[in-house]
Amino acid sequence: KDINRFPFNTPILQTLDRIEFTHPVTFLVGENGSGKSTLLEAIACAVGSITVGAESVQTDPTLASIREAAKHIKLAWTKRTRRGFFMRSEDFFGFAKRMGQIREELQDDLRRVEDEYKDRSEFTKGQARMAYTRELHEIEQSYGEGLDINSHGESYFKLFQARFVPDGLYLLDEPEAPLSPMRQLAFLSMLHGMIAQKAQFIIATHSPIIMAYPDAQILSFDNGKITQVAYDDLEHVTITRSFLMNPQQYLKHLLR
Repeated sequence: KDINRFPFNTPILQTLDRIEFTHPVTFLVGENGSGKSTLLEAIACAVGSITVGAESVQTDPTLASIREAAKHIKLAWTKRTRRGFFMRSEDFFGFAKRMGQIREELQDDLRRVEDEYKDRSEFTKGQARMAYTRELHEIEQSYGEGLDINSHGESYFKLFQARFVPDGLYLLDEPEAPLSPMRQLAFLSMLHGMIAQKAQFIIATHSPIIMAYPDAQILSFDNGKITQVAYDDLEHVTITRSFLMNPQQYLKHLLR
């Protein structure tokens, strides 16, 4: 491998020898560029995880270099699973947009059938509509009226509920992106229910709310190495807590 080429030049990957995920929930935390998302993507490629985006981890062009790194990852399982999925925040937004486009196309097809078959019998018209109504029904059964017409938070939960299966491995990159603080609290509740069904989560996040899930393993990627840290020792937590205790003190220095 070329250690001067991404992702092999990422300090975290250069120093990483072994990493164990010992809890139902593991959080990967650190500054942007620290390597947490890169490692999560590499794990997804090594696992062969399915995605909610338009591309799979095996064909997504944005993961081409990551797939090379994934070839050097050796996986060991307590219990092997092929369930679950990998999702980046941008994949979620792309998926919601694509589902909206599919719904619109199906509705356009139904309108076209109504126009083209207006002089035919109801039976013939029904036969022509059948494939489109079936597909539209399946989408609405899974996601309601459509991910695209809900708030991002509602859409995110509908997607999870539709795709979740027990005993799955879920690799999530910054799931807080579409979620308000209140929705992040709801996400913790949803997480708890899924863990009760033997799911495992590895989550890269910046959110102090999401990181607060009880008894989670928290791995910091700062300072070029991976270390296990306590929630109260996280910089994300200490800075957020300090700011909320006295925002004017921070703003006085930042905005002068």
